[in-house]
Amino acid sequence: MRIFQGVDIVEISKFKKVFLNNDSFVSDIFSEKEREYCLSKKDPYIHFAGRFAAKEASLKALGTGMSGAGIDRTFKGIEIVPGASGKPTLSFSGWAKKISGKKGINQFTVSISHSENYAVATVILTGRDTV
Repeated sequence: MRIFQGVDIVEISKFKKVFLNNDSFVSDIFSEKEREYCLSKKDPYIHFAGRFAAKEASLKALGTGMSGAGIDRTFKGIEIVPGASGKPTLSFSGWAKKISGKKGINQFTVSISHSENYAVATVILTGRDTV
């Protein structure tokens, strides 16, 4: 079994400034389901920041980082939404699904936490050994 890990932290106040100063930021980064979830919360900014951190952590776990793709393409291939239990679930589409398939990824764990000032996320991907 192979294990891939990523972690990211976001300063919520800086994230909120970008959010408020860029009209297309939310639609460029987040899926409709992600937007609906975050906007349903009392303080949507901390939830958007947490999902952004989880997307960044996913990129790190995939081993791609931000290189080689536009920001909308990069983040739109990764979706973080709550599962039935409320725990974050991860799904890949497009380019991210292709990379995860090549790496044999078949399981994931996502953890998101936030305080008043920071949101942090870890992503662990596991997959079969590839030869």
